[in-house]
Amino acid sequence: MRQWIAIGAAVGLVAVSLPLLRKQDQPLASMLAKANLGPAATGGPTITREVTPPPLDSLDLTRIDDRGDVATAPAFGTRKVELTLNTKYQRAALGFLREGHVPEGAVVMTDIKTGRVLVWASYVMDGSMHDVAAEATAPSASVFKVVTGSALMEAGLPASYKQCYSGGEHTIKAADLVENKRRDKWCATVGQAMGRSINTVFARLAAKNLTRDKLLGVANKLGWGADLPFDVKIAQSTITLPEDEVGFARTAAGFWNTTLSPFQGANLATTIANGGEMIRLSIVQSVKDEAGEIYHGPTARQVLKRALDASVATQVTSMMEQTVDNGTSYKSFHDRTGKSYLPDIRIAGKTGTLTKPTTEGPFYTWWVGFAPSNKPEVALSVLVANRPKWRVKATNIASDMLRVYFADKGAPGVTDPRNQGRR
Repeated sequence: MRQWIAIGAAVGLVAVSLPLLRKQDQPLASMLAKANLGPAATGGPTITREVTPPPLDSLDLTRIDDRGDVATAPAFGTRKVELTLNTKYQRAALGFLREGHVPEGAVVMTDIKTGRVLVWASYVMDGSMHDVAAEATAPSASVFKVVTGSALMEAGLPASYKQCYSGGEHTIKAADLVENKRRDKWCATVGQAMGRSINTVFARLAAKNLTRDKLLGVANKLGWGADLPFDVKIAQSTITLPEDEVGFARTAAGFWNTTLSPFQGANLATTIANGGEMIRLSIVQSVKDEAGEIYHGPTARQVLKRALDASVATQVTSMMEQTVDNGTSYKSFHDRTGKSYLPDIRIAGKTGTLTKPTTEGPFYTWWVGFAPSNKPEVALSVLVANRPKWRVKATNIASDMLRVYFADKGAPGVTDPRNQGRR
């Protein structure tokens, strides 16, 4: 009898809370509507007092105050929103973007176990107020290789599969998709191709092993073309797959036709780090007005869905590790003697670089990943939109942010770069 009373009370709470959820949080609303009384439902966000408009209305993450121990942001009227951010990491991220003279950029860091956002740093040099972290105007670039790699693993190719190649450094042409033993003088495994971001390997493997529907399906599962639940409105990361073979192969390798938000970059890394399980990310701890609390954020991990099989996520993780071990991020994570800035900490990441086809740029760089890759704690997404002349790329800021985090945690041999000056 007590069990049914408890269930009735829980359903009643869901019924009260459901109409007050933000419209953009429809996936969460659907989950609550089904009266899922497991951990995801009982630990979800709580409306503690009914108000109009809803508690998170007009939440403005471009006006975060990180000066104290608790970060806050304004919302409707006089409401004060306490955020889940770590103010030490938040200030570090903004400092790295500012010191790098980045015209525009963003850093998003999440706690992998809980989904809480630890850093939400949007920076625009000219001072214009728009939330770069929530926008999806930048091309996904080679970060999309994580999607293609996942699709290839689902299609049965192991990370150790070797593909020979030639060409394709700056674009993919029809001739680059044709295997030619005389011309294909280099070979790489799928894992090596991920780490070194070898376009032709991904283009050829996608053309041979994936259909348009298969790649699109995996991209959708990982968040492209989807409204992901969050505490503020997030622009959809977009994907348009060309019908022709060359266009399809180019897209699979990371050349155009997809966009990515820094939020979605963090969501992607968090999903891979969680073994393919997508959890709801959150940034609001509580909302209060003059009369007290009106909303409390999630108190437990909320699983949205399984996006990838655990075995696929494990293989993709091993491929992403090569980015830092011997690939496109090696120099950012090691000093000139080859010594790691994060000794004994395994890191999984993926870089992306792409310039808009105009003389003015911008020059986009990405770093998306998580650490430690063998026992994940934090996921990180960094976007830098530079001009042709630049001082820092996303991979540099990613290395510095992970150093700040692990130095703060007391990891042996890790130093905070802010205490030593810029490299």
